[in-house]
Amino acid sequence: MSDEHPAPAADRPVRRLDEATVASVAAGEVVTRPADVVVELVENALDAGASRIDIDIAGDGTERISVRDDGRGMDRSDAELAVERHTTSKLDPGGSVETAETLGFRGEALASVATVADLELVTNDGGPRGTRVVATGGPGADRVEAAGRGRGTTVTVRDLFADTPARRASLSTARTEFARVSDAVSRYAVARPDVGFSLAHDGSGVFSTPGTGEYADALLGVYDRKVASRTTAFDATAGLGTDAPGNGDGPADVRLRGTLVQPSITRARRDHIYVDVGGRPVRNGRLRRAVVDGYGDRLPDGRAPVAAASVSVPDGWADHNVHPRKREVRLRAPDAVADAVESAVADALSTADRRRSEDLSMDLDGAVEPFDPGDTAFAEADFVGQFRGLYLLCAFEGDLLVVDQHAAHERINYERLREAVGDDPPTAPIDPPATVSVTPAQYAAADSHRDALADLGYDVDPFDGSAVRVRSVPAPLSRPADPESVRDAIDALQRGETPDDGRDDSLKDLACHPSLKAGDDLTDAEADALLDRLGACENPYNCPHGRPTVLTVAEETLVRGFDRRNTRLE
Repeated sequence: MSDEHPAPAADRPVRRLDEATVASVAAGEVVTRPADVVVELVENALDAGASRIDIDIAGDGTERISVRDDGRGMDRSDAELAVERHTTSKLDPGGSVETAETLGFRGEALASVATVADLELVTNDGGPRGTRVVATGGPGADRVEAAGRGRGTTVTVRDLFADTPARRASLSTARTEFARVSDAVSRYAVARPDVGFSLAHDGSGVFSTPGTGEYADALLGVYDRKVASRTTAFDATAGLGTDAPGNGDGPADVRLRGTLVQPSITRARRDHIYVDVGGRPVRNGRLRRAVVDGYGDRLPDGRAPVAAASVSVPDGWADHNVHPRKREVRLRAPDAVADAVESAVADALSTADRRRSEDLSMDLDGAVEPFDPGDTAFAEADFVGQFRGLYLLCAFEGDLLVVDQHAAHERINYERLREAVGDDPPTAPIDPPATVSVTPAQYAAADSHRDALADLGYDVDPFDGSAVRVRSVPAPLSRPADPESVRDAIDALQRGETPDDGRDDSLKDLACHPSLKAGDDLTDAEADALLDRLGACENPYNCPHGRPTVLTVAEETLVRGFDRRNTRLE
């Protein structure tokens, strides 16, 4: 772009960018799969003030993507300019992309999409007639004509990557690509409960949210009534402290809103924690961990909640341009923001109770250590008893071994499952079949990975777009898994970097479900059998998720604790 281009009128919302700004946003021109297109178009609709966004996908999205909104449309001149390169409605002349409060750059997004697909834009800013702009073969309008359309914008994208066969060849299966689209739309639907979303696939509705502004209503559309009915909303403001970076104008606050599903409903991974910053869903491990930390010890070991947290920080505190597709965010004072999230979650769940360990003043620091992997003689350990339905106490060569019975059973089940998968995994029929509700992304993944699920012992039939019928489940050690564990298996297969990774992750999660739980009483014979099986494992010292299975308390620790150093044992 040269300086010869005439500057648009000052009151025109779409304008050309200067060269410096062009360079700063060029990295955002990244469209590598259909989900990227959907995200760009959804963000444009949100920036246009839409109260309703309808997404329709054909196949994997390369055939057709349609996004319709009821936001502020464009007049003819703006619509024509919006499909050219390096135009935007999101920045004033000389404005900085770092301080932009919008989610994206309408012109940049449309031109980027037009580079790899045929694009049709039908829009109306509320005037007597709308405008249709067609761009084929690259950015820039090929045809501009009048069109009938109410206020708002519809963008239809066809033949995505038709002229870039290498990029199309790099895509996954159609079901997997649609699962990515579904997951992306779900995250925006939860992040913006004030906007109604609908997603259709090949003519069939997948899910819809009403746009009432209530997080529970958004979760009802994406999940089910059971999840939506067990939520706790929160809305809090926290000070970030005057010493925080970028806070030269006085105290800075962060506003935190969202909803927390009760810890009786959990998932195996943190993928069901929806975090957005400034209205944009982001993958931020620090903030997700803050949500988990806010739940405290209410969560079962190794489980994650279903939750939504919306974070609003002062202007200039969030940089969304650290990732080409804005999936990540860089925060100023990230620890202060995360601490505020954790506190808001903890307060909403009323988890002020502290562990009683603070009231115990036994000087046993460093006394409890992981069991030395050099010691393999579990069979030689003498079972002493069970403590709190959680731990097996054993005497071994003068030391006290403490075995976490759940972690130990997980290790045993995992190694047995790993041996069985691919041959003839032990299963148990479910009669009548159980109907398990799933998210739209999980539904698509279940259909895509049906063979892999069968290898794990799940006989699954997708049902009604929002649930799967489970006809059989894995039954390692004759302990059938809960049918709802299929969600964790689907998540693991969906998130695995390779099919083998996904299958191994699902085996780890699956091993947890039939394993001994807190409060399960064992007879002496059952405890001995568990110890024998643990000792026979390839890695008896850690559960599949990496937690230790056994700790040791040296006799010297007890001697010190009871002040028996100069006393003859008797």
